[in-house]
Amino acid sequence: MDQGGSNLQVLGVFALLSVLAVGGGAAVIPETKALVIDQHHWLTDDQFRDIYGLGQVVPGPNMLMVMVIGYHVTGFMGALLAYLGFFLPASLISWLASRVWDHFEGSPWRASLQRGLAPLVVGLMAAGAISIAKTAIDGAETVLIAIAVFLGVYFVKKVNPAILVLSGGAVGVALGLH
Repeated sequence: MDQGGSNLQVLGVFALLSVLAVGGGAAVIPETKALVIDQHHWLTDDQFRDIYGLGQVVPGPNMLMVMVIGYHVTGFMGALLAYLGFFLPASLISWLASRVWDHFEGSPWRASLQRGLAPLVVGLMAAGAISIAKTAIDGAETVLIAIAVFLGVYFVKKVNPAILVLSGGAVGVALGLH
């Protein structure tokens, strides 16, 4: 369980990610991956991919995956500190920002700010998708599975996307890909 990290490091990493998560947790997936794999060596690429995948299919916010990472590093306390570090700063910033935001309702700069932030958020989310794809797609078979799941999610509106993702994973397991 202990992967060479301290509880204070876990808290610091996820508090930093919390304040960087403009547009939601998916926006910081590349930085999360860089910190927990490349910098701190808490997880391998495969472990990160698996934890991320689990976070996508279980009920609740997908960024609860930070608790799994924290637990992997220092146990229960790591899970708790990862949770608090990731969600508390962002919650406080959001609450304070909403107070200011409401105060300037009807202001022209507010609408401009919203329009200006939209491409940033889309770019950060795309970077997250690319970062995860780099760990999951490593051959022709996985490219075909990823394309099939994407097309299913995009075009088949009556099927829960989690079923399609799980189906893609099952095909990968059946083919012995990971």
